[in-house]
Amino acid sequence: MDINEVSRIKKAYEKRDLEGKKKLYSLFSPASLYMSQQREQEILRALSQSGIKELSEKIILDLGCGVGGVLRDFLKYGARPENCHGIDLLLDRIDTARELSPNIDFVCGNAEGLPYEDESFDIILCFTVFTSIFDKGMKQNLSREMLRVLKRGGIILYYDYHMDNPKNPDVRGVKKGEIHELFPHCAINLKRITLAPPLARAIAPRSIIVCQVLEKIPLLCTHYLGVIKKQ
Repeated sequence: MDINEVSRIKKAYEKRDLEGKKKLYSLFSPASLYMSQQREQEILRALSQSGIKELSEKIILDLGCGVGGVLRDFLKYGARPENCHGIDLLLDRIDTARELSPNIDFVCGNAEGLPYEDESFDIILCFTVFTSIFDKGMKQNLSREMLRVLKRGGIILYYDYHMDNPKNPDVRGVKKGEIHELFPHCAINLKRITLAPPLARAIAPRSIIVCQVLEKIPLLCTHYLGVIKKQ
């Protein structure tokens, strides 16, 4: 564990909160609503293509869960709250997650040492986590732990930037080659999704159809959505 890197990550999120970045992600924003709905469609498509069309018996871990929003989405898809678990580095987010969803197990901790037994989970969710970590060793520790607690034949559902965010120096894109290095001996299927947020914010209030057309151009999409399958 790199104490300095953990401290840097915490400070980066504190800075984001102080700058009022949360309003950018409000679903009352046409762009945020559009991006959220498009991502949701791709998530369900990726699960279905992986042979997962029923979630009620799946044990799910959200790594870097924040306030638990993604897990609450999975409850809509059919997951059961007693089968859902979340872990995050930031205590204030875990406190909020517990308040909003007291029927889900949330833990505050560093995911370099996950408090779970080997092969505990059918699905691990990893959304916008690795781009917030600059230290290569920490990334490797994290991916190793994820594979340790993932059941054989289970999947990691991965969603993150593949490019740097020019307006946010605390985000560094993770390229396809690095994803393969982090998860060796896994079957990995990646797709570029999510129209570049500045474009979405400029266009969505005027035309959702134009956003949908532009999102079909991979070069204009900023994230990878991927299914990483443990062999």
